Amino acid sequence: MKSTTPKRPFLIGLTGGIGSGKTLVSDAFASMGIDIIDADIIARDVVAPGSEGLAALTAHFGSGIINEKGELNRVALRERVFSNEHEKSWLNACLHPRIRQAMQQAALEVTSPYGILAVPLLIENNLVGMVDRVAVVDCPEEMQLARAMKRDGSSEVIIRNIIASQASREQRLAVANDVIDNSGTEDHTLQQIETLHAAYLLAADS
Repeated sequence: MKSTTPKRPFLIGLTGGIGSGKTLVSDAFASMGIDIIDADIIARDVVAPGSEGLAALTAHFGSGIINEKGELNRVALRERVFSNEHEKSWLNACLHPRIRQAMQQAALEVTSPYGILAVPLLIENNLVGMVDRVAVVDCPEEMQLARAMKRDGSSEVIIRNIIASQASREQRLAVANDVIDNSGTEDHTLQQIETLHAAYLLAADS
């Protein structure tokens, strides 16, 4: 008797440190018709107003992490968590199972020839086993810092703490099947993505 379990598509795990340029890369793959499973979007969904995730966070951290609209204040939560390993561990244990389950379901719904699973903490959260290849968006740490500070409006101390809490550049490159160098021009980055897209189409069809 044949199994009725749906077969997931060929999946590329896209990762990189904060400020490395993952959004640019995932948007480029999306423009080529590739379905993107964005862990950041899923992570927001699991703590949306009215969700079990947000209720659990509020019960643990208090109402100070909720803004006037009833939404999660990510800056307030970040400041509580990244300077406290115990609180960070609790947060991960609370949210990661919910996020992983949602990502697995989203993978089954991919309709493009292959899918991109965009996960900033793919390595840190031991999610490499969910994908067939790992693509790392890479740039020097000081470039990450400058980009993230400009984008988020956070202090240098906060961003450096986040960088320190993530896998190192060397750790990411050690598990990478493919490296996208995003330290140069946007055109240079896009050329690399086009080359990888062609390779992924072949791999998914084999």
